[in-house]
Amino acid sequence: MFINSKGYYIPAKRINNDYFAKLNNLSEEWYFKRTGILTRARASEEETIDYMSIKAVEDAIKNLPYDIKDVDLIVFASYTPSDTVGTTAHVIQKEFHINNAKAIYVSSACSSALNGMEIIKSFFTSKISSKALLISADRNSSYSDDRDIQSGHLWGDAAVALFFSSEPIRSNEAEVLDINTLGLGDIGHGPEAVTMEPKNGLHMPYGKDVFTQACIYLSKQTQTIIQKNGFSISDLSYFIGHQANKRILNNVCHELGLEENKSLSNVEELGNTGCASAPLVLAQNYDIFKKGDLICLSVFGGGYSSGTCLIKF
Repeated sequence: MFINSKGYYIPAKRINNDYFAKLNNLSEEWYFKRTGILTRARASEEETIDYMSIKAVEDAIKNLPYDIKDVDLIVFASYTPSDTVGTTAHVIQKEFHINNAKAIYVSSACSSALNGMEIIKSFFTSKISSKALLISADRNSSYSDDRDIQSGHLWGDAAVALFFSSEPIRSNEAEVLDINTLGLGDIGHGPEAVTMEPKNGLHMPYGKDVFTQACIYLSKQTQTIIQKNGFSISDLSYFIGHQANKRILNNVCHELGLEENKSLSNVEELGNTGCASAPLVLAQNYDIFKKGDLICLSVFGGGYSSGTCLIKF
C-alpha cells in the first residue's frame, strides 16, 4: 500500500523539567538522566483529542491528491480516547463528510497506529477498501498525573494523520512494504506494567520491566522484519523507534549496530506522545526522505504489544 499524504498537529505549550523538579522536589538532571526528555507537548483545555485529530487531517488534506470523500475506511488509533462510543473516527467522518466509509477505533497501547496500518493493509488485500485514513492521537495529559514520580513526567500530546491507497496515486509515493504486529501479554508484567483506567488515570508501576522488554522487542522485531524482506540493518536509511525514552532508543541503536544519526527522534522536545509518536516522527521528517530510502518504524507498548513496518521511498 502507498502513503498519499501526511499531516499532524502538536500543541504549542511545552512543560519543562523545571516544572516537575519543583513539583516533586527533585532535580531537572534527575528527569533528563532517566529519560532524555527536556520538554513535553501539553494540550490546552480546548485542544481535545478530537480537535487535535481534526487539525491533523486538515493538515494532511493540503497535499491529498483526491477528494477526501473518496476515502472508504477511517481508522482511529489511540489508548486515550475521549469517547469509546462516539469515537474520533466517527467525529472525523462527520466533520469531513466522508459519507461512504467504514469507521473503526483500534487500541493496543503504543502499537495502536501500527495495528491500524495492519488493519488497513488487510482491508486493501481483501479488496474491501482502496483508500483509507489513519488518525493516530493520544492526549496523555487527560489521564496522567504530574505528581506521579514513576511516569508522570513522560507524557506528551499530539495527533498525526496518514492517507493510504491500495495502488499508487502519484509516481513519487512511498510504499509500505510490510507490517507486522504482535501481542505480548504473556511476557514480563504484561497487562500490569502500564495501566490507563478512566477512574485511576495513567500509570506505569513496573517501569524497569517496560524498559527491558521495550529494548528487547524493538530490536528483535526490527531485525525480524528486515531479514524477512531480504534486507540487512546496513540497508536502513533511517530508524524510527517508539518515542518513549531516549535511553531506550540509544540502547536499541547500539543493539542493532545502527549509527545514532540514523535514528530520528522527537522525544526530547515532545515527550512520549503515545501511539502517535513514531508516525509523527515520520510525518515531521517526511521532506528529508529521498528516492530509495528505506525506513523502519518499530514500536512497543503496554499490555504488552509491538509493531514494525518497512517503508520504501
